Amino acid sequence: MKLNETARIGLGCMNLSHAYGTPPPEQDAVALLNRALDIGYNHFDTAALYGFGANESLIGKAVSHRRDEFFLASKCVLVPDDAGKRSLDGRPETIKKTCDAALKRLSTDYIDLYYLHRYDKNVPLEDSMGAMADLVSAGKIGAVGLSEVSAETLARAHAVHPIAAVQTEFSLWTRNADIAVIDKCRELGTTFVAFSPVARGYLCGTLTDVNSLGERDLRRTMPRFSAENYPKNLELLTPLQEVAEELNATMAQVALAWVLQRDAHIVAIPGTTRLSHLQDNFEATGVTLSDLQWQRLDKAINDQQVYGRRYNDAAQADIDTENF
Repeated sequence: MKLNETARIGLGCMNLSHAYGTPPPEQDAVALLNRALDIGYNHFDTAALYGFGANESLIGKAVSHRRDEFFLASKCVLVPDDAGKRSLDGRPETIKKTCDAALKRLSTDYIDLYYLHRYDKNVPLEDSMGAMADLVSAGKIGAVGLSEVSAETLARAHAVHPIAAVQTEFSLWTRNADIAVIDKCRELGTTFVAFSPVARGYLCGTLTDVNSLGERDLRRTMPRFSAENYPKNLELLTPLQEVAEELNATMAQVALAWVLQRDAHIVAIPGTTRLSHLQDNFEATGVTLSDLQWQRLDKAINDQQVYGRRYNDAAQADIDTENF
């Protein structure tokens, strides 16, 4: 199975193990992954970073017996260091070591799509890409992807080995990829994978109080979710709610439909820990916005209207994507 043969809504698996406070009990996560396959999801996205390997292990335990039913994507370069802290390491030997460990955790002998989770600028890009090409030649991965890179970096990497996918945050409130990356993906025949397409829950319309977020929730570090900015951002949601009512859809479904209608080569990978949201998200492919509705949302919620940056300084330092 190739990425362009999968459903346009895939499953981002990160929050089953990482980033959004206390993850669900393992038995619930296992049930959700299997339910996703039953519904029709056939693209699962994980990474070595998520839970420092725990997310890959979860997928291996939960659905490796159904391996032929889904396209599997994972990532390297963002890895835990010897002290158990997040580190950036794009050296060829680390990439290969990370892949071998991932294969073991995932209980599989191949990963369909393997991303450089970030571009480690301390290592020549051509060296990191050479390691990825070696993994393809060894049959350990099927294709190479990049995450959070600029159009220039994409072109450089593609000159070493074809890039099957670029994964970047993209939603109504995050449009960095509109500057150049989406166009470059179209030019090169690269699939664009939108992560956080419902803006980490913001576009669902249900997160009304950021004080309810757990102490370990990643959103607490993000300026858009600050106590000062988030109430202002909530005021921007009225047009999204109105369009959802017009279409008899959820706000999340409308937000996903907006992303998918941006370009035919885009797929989205929303994450969730709830079975009801799992079903709703997958059914977003059946929601069609009129041109007027799409443009109305386009103008109502975007980088110019939103209050706050998407990342703090520390997180932004690892990002190569163009900025407004």
